[in-house]
Amino acid sequence: MPRASGAAPATPDPYAVFRPRRGRRVALTMAVLSMLIFVSGAISLPRVDPLFGGWGVPDRLLLVGCGAAVSALLWRYATIRAVPSTQGLVIRNLLTTRTLEWAQIVGVLFGGGAPWVSVDLADTDTVAVMAIQKADGAFGQAEAARLSALVQVHSRPRPTS
Repeated sequence: MPRASGAAPATPDPYAVFRPRRGRRVALTMAVLSMLIFVSGAISLPRVDPLFGGWGVPDRLLLVGCGAAVSALLWRYATIRAVPSTQGLVIRNLLTTRTLEWAQIVGVLFGGGAPWVSVDLADTDTVAVMAIQKADGAFGQAEAARLSALVQVHSRPRPTS
């Protein structure tokens, strides 16, 4: 019997890309709305009047540029992710991208008041994994558990032949 679309697969891929759900949808929606609002604002502003001033072409372009900047930041937020592989984890956050080997990660933290997962590293550093967020509720908790399981699997000593 075929599965209903949207149903969870029977055996999920442990190396599937981590992405937030709610934050991603909100960011993409707001990026589109931001461009629409700024462009429509630039179009609807009064024209330059020699007596009373007004908005010229440079002002309108600046307004559209501000909308583009806001949309670009929101797009970047929508593209945050963590990509696991057999070698390690590539974490793309809002401003930085960091590649970690599994041996560097000693623990996964998803508690307290933090809005997303953090990983503790062997060098005592902590790295945020914004791709797994508390705002996603049970899905976020399941993704944190999956990341923790990957860390445990890859931190086991490898058998020597």
